Amino acid sequence: MGLSLVHSRALLGLQARQVCVEVHLANGLPSFTLVGLADTEVKEARERVRSAIANAGLEFPSSRRITVNLAPADLPKDSGRFDLPIALGILAASGQIDAAALTGWEFAGELSLGGELRPVRGALAMALAAAGAGARLVLPPGSADEAALVPHAQVWQAQHLRDVVQRFAPADTAGPATHEDGATPAGWSRRVAQPLGHHPGGPDLSDVRGQIAARRALEVAAAGGHSLLMVGPPGSGKSMLARRLAGLLPPLDTEAALETAAVASLAGRFDPSRWGVRPTLAPHHSASSVALVGGGSPPRPGEISLAHHGVLFLDELPEFGRQALEALREPLETGQIRIVRAAQQCEFPARFQLVAAMNPCPCGFLGHPSRPCRCTPEQVARYQGRLSGPLLDRIDLQVEVPALDGQELLQGPPGETSAAVRERVRMARDRALARQGLPNQQLEGQRLDEHLGAEPAALTFLHGVARRLGWSARSMHRCLRVARTVADLRGADGVAPADVAEAVQYRRVLTSAAPAGPGR
Repeated sequence: MGLSLVHSRALLGLQARQVCVEVHLANGLPSFTLVGLADTEVKEARERVRSAIANAGLEFPSSRRITVNLAPADLPKDSGRFDLPIALGILAASGQIDAAALTGWEFAGELSLGGELRPVRGALAMALAAAGAGARLVLPPGSADEAALVPHAQVWQAQHLRDVVQRFAPADTAGPATHEDGATPAGWSRRVAQPLGHHPGGPDLSDVRGQIAARRALEVAAAGGHSLLMVGPPGSGKSMLARRLAGLLPPLDTEAALETAAVASLAGRFDPSRWGVRPTLAPHHSASSVALVGGGSPPRPGEISLAHHGVLFLDELPEFGRQALEALREPLETGQIRIVRAAQQCEFPARFQLVAAMNPCPCGFLGHPSRPCRCTPEQVARYQGRLSGPLLDRIDLQVEVPALDGQELLQGPPGETSAAVRERVRMARDRALARQGLPNQQLEGQRLDEHLGAEPAALTFLHGVARRLGWSARSMHRCLRVARTVADLRGADGVAPADVAEAVQYRRVLTSAAPAGPGR
């Protein structure tokens, strides 16, 4: 009879809970039983492990009664990440590797039928948890490179089951220095984190000619972390502007980069070449609410979480489903999304910067200087009414992007470069962080009152505007945050009436775009 314990990790949202893989070999009728709330993918490990052990030149105890327990029993387990620890547990229980040497190590990896290790998703989340517990982590190629990005993580890469077996072989059968950390079996190596770099490449703002007001709104949005809605006819440059927002934002620090990479790793979409780069996601308007906010069983992050610390661009905003749009309201306010299912609850970060674009009417030419609009007032109202008041209330900046004159488009001077605007954005953000420790968009309640520094005339002006326009308290607070950002861009300590006046103009586009009558 033999018993062995091997440790691994199971993912529950961004948490990587420790799992103890217990393997027991006993006499009796040959069988292979796997228990512990395992999903179908995990149960299929029985066939992969059996074939991998045999094809690696090792002995599978097919004549014994094999019981594998994944503890704790009430924690759901999914994917093929438990193939490697199950195989090692069987080999340790049968005496083919040193069971005591596995103490302090954690393993994850899917096995091919030939014994090669294949990447698993969520490597960064596992590395964060393992580093906090002081454990050493063994992962397949690709996954090990992700996990090595975590500071102070001890990550080793193994390419084949034989490499792991050689590293933990019993002392009487091991080669020279097998148990030394510096020893390197054929496919065994320690991975070291790559330095965090900034990649400001991408489309430049100088490509956008004209559109002075929209460019200014883009700069204000970047400086304060505000959400932005652009309204204009087709071809006016809304998409061009939106794709250049990420290039105006300051570099990510290590903590934010790890959070962004961990979410991407959880979804299996981490790209090492994009390490430290702010993500920009642009889902199609046919995306469902689950695709946007996340869901499924087990819960997976949606586009808003994959855009964490980055930009979420929603083109043709009214064409998105009503349920999908309304699902954005809570994360826009809180910066996180909580997915609740009958058996599980997961929380994902969603501190994204929303940039949306839409036409002013169904045909797109309402207010166009040369092309007449074919829509009736009812059609325009119905089209704009697809965006609910509570959702619009949460979008800080709303700016009109008018159609460009042909001469201005072809002969006008190029716009200011992204580098020049990015420097002003950096200075404004630094002022906000030095003053309050977070971007202006996240100021709430007492902290907003404390750090606003508004002149009495500015508050009087805002109260008058809010009274005339019937603004909610949320609209007033968001206007004040934008005014604080405008003041930071001009290097001022206090918010003046002119700063509030500019912020007010950013919340009146859809109202002013309403049709005046049949002769519009």
